[in-house]
Amino acid sequence: MVGSLYESKKLIQALGLPMEMIDCCRCSRVSFKKMHYFPLTPRLKRLYASQATTASMRWHSENHGHDVGVTCHPSDSEAWKHFDKSHPSFAVEVHNVRLGLSTDGFAPHGAFGKQYSSWPIIITPYNLSPSMCMKEPYMFLTALVPGPSNPKHKINVFLQPVVAELEQLWEEGVVTYDISLKQNFHLRAALMWTISDFPAYAMLSGWSTAGKLACPHCGKHTQAFRLKNDNKMSWFDCHRRFLQVNHPYRKDKNKFKKNREVIEGPPPSKSDEQTLREIEQLGLVKVTELNTDDVNKRCGDHGWKKKSIFWDLPYWKTNLIRHNFDVMHIVKNVFENFFYTVMDVKGKTKDNVAARRDLKLYCTKRKGVEDNERAYYTLDKNQKKVICQWVEKLRFPDGYVSNLGRCVDLTVCRLFGMKSHDCHVFMQRLMPIAFHEMLPKQVWEALTELSIFFKTLTTTSITTKGMERIETEIPIILCKLETIFVPGIFNSMEHLLVHLSYEAKIVGPVQYGWMYPFERYLNQLKKDVKNKARVEGSVVNAYLLREASILCSHYFETGVLTRNRKLPRNDDGGGDEQADANNDMLDMFSYPGRHYGRFTNRMMSDEEVHAAETYILLNEDKIKHYIRIVEENLNELMGDMDEQVLAAEVEKNFAAPDTDNYDDHEMSSNGSDNENNIDKECEIHEDDDNGILDNEGSYEYSTSSNEEEEEEEDND
Repeated sequence: MVGSLYESKKLIQALGLPMEMIDCCRCSRVSFKKMHYFPLTPRLKRLYASQATTASMRWHSENHGHDVGVTCHPSDSEAWKHFDKSHPSFAVEVHNVRLGLSTDGFAPHGAFGKQYSSWPIIITPYNLSPSMCMKEPYMFLTALVPGPSNPKHKINVFLQPVVAELEQLWEEGVVTYDISLKQNFHLRAALMWTISDFPAYAMLSGWSTAGKLACPHCGKHTQAFRLKNDNKMSWFDCHRRFLQVNHPYRKDKNKFKKNREVIEGPPPSKSDEQTLREIEQLGLVKVTELNTDDVNKRCGDHGWKKKSIFWDLPYWKTNLIRHNFDVMHIVKNVFENFFYTVMDVKGKTKDNVAARRDLKLYCTKRKGVEDNERAYYTLDKNQKKVICQWVEKLRFPDGYVSNLGRCVDLTVCRLFGMKSHDCHVFMQRLMPIAFHEMLPKQVWEALTELSIFFKTLTTTSITTKGMERIETEIPIILCKLETIFVPGIFNSMEHLLVHLSYEAKIVGPVQYGWMYPFERYLNQLKKDVKNKARVEGSVVNAYLLREASILCSHYFETGVLTRNRKLPRNDDGGGDEQADANNDMLDMFSYPGRHYGRFTNRMMSDEEVHAAETYILLNEDKIKHYIRIVEENLNELMGDMDEQVLAAEVEKNFAAPDTDNYDDHEMSSNGSDNENNIDKECEIHEDDDNGILDNEGSYEYSTSSNEEEEEEEDND
């Protein structure tokens, strides 16, 4: 055992995970500071020095058995394949690493404490499998930009050592040992793209994300304008240009801007060479050069504010997507704009006096939207109360979403304090249900189509055809919304929706390009700040300790519990022995778990029994064979049915007593021993405060096979 903190630090340094202190220059660009830097190269080499990770680092090069056109990982994406074609010498070595970079600020003192903003720079490898990719053990804190202020466009000053090391890893590489193959190889690495929210997008890319030219894809071809009364930029009636040439909305002069037809098509896309040529022709320079502010200001307002330091990377201009739109924050902003407007939340709604004046100025008179009257797309007080009471009583599976009941304020009938993931779940899952009987059909259908768009966009496995389909659907959805809501609701976030499916088609599933994992990581760094007077020092010490423990855990026996081998919080350690003793037990009941919270016993109602039986039968692997039989018989009896109709019919009737009426096969043959029937009079353990399976309590069903019941009767 070490005898002091100094000795423990020396021991950690011997693991080959160094940390450097870099003095920031004393000049007009930044004040005198010291930045903590964690070299990336030794951390990448460590991934190939452990049996726990070295094989996973070559996962991207293996055949995963996906169908053509299906993308489940960035290695399946068009951007990855294009990079391989552009740099064949890099692609031929499967050990070479593709990286993603993210940065965002966090306030260690909270929202109401001292104003302080620290900006970590995080790099993560994409070679790993989906189960390991972008997880905390493989997210490397590469630099920690010191506070107390936001670095803004001067972040390039702090990115210099990161870019210099990336250049070295690309041009020279480093000799590395693969412990699984027992051989040396030459390791190189390349940065594929950056991940950040929209303000940080401007800091990293150099493109201004504020004002009329906020959209990087549209650029100078944008049709955004400033509202006269609301005095804000609006992208109202900017989406008809993305429609098919013969779409009737293009010639409609009444539902959009007054007397305006749209003939032009979408803005032209710029190639990588054109983008770099435009920056050079404008004369923009990096902020690391002298007289940066004066030179860049003289270039005028063309959208570009500086030349990004990432252009120093030799391969950067060949990347199809260099900076990702963050779907996480876009969903949150879009949801809040529409939800708070429909709920008519004071101070949050976009439907105000100025918005009504702009509507009268830019559009023809709309029925149901009169001055000083509640619009037809908003809810009255009683409807809002019903929505709030419904949300307050909602229960979800454990870990699915946070407790939305805490966000409900029944006194004023509104929801507040919803986090990004709460908005994500509400937009995709709850909004169509919540507003189904509350809003006019036209409004509900448009919002539901928007919900389905996000649901399709954020699936973990996407197809090229699927992304192309929603790419043609989203302009129609936005046009429908423009015919309903006021122009002030359509800001840059709503406009970016037309480009999200294109980026997903190029980059791959949005889960590899949004901020959720990095926000969770930042939350951990914020918890590491134990000494508020030494923010960066606290984060560095905690990170080095956590990094060393993760590395050492790779060499422990499988059964040893470590930081990354924790038991699930509902795992009671049982189940495996019971499952081994009884091979006939359904897999669902062999999962180790326990109830938590105080519970009572009661009899289940018929509806609850049917719901439980249906859930178990439709989600048990041993029953899937019988589900296919039922589906085949339904198709024979009723003709070829739509997939959604067929799924609804199976869900409704599969667990019903009269299921055999349309099943010509003997369901009990060749597998009756594998079916465990739920006793209708089973015992249910229930939280006193909750009536269904939710994230605050759980049920434990008593199950028994027919043979066990007969044995019990004999024993009696």
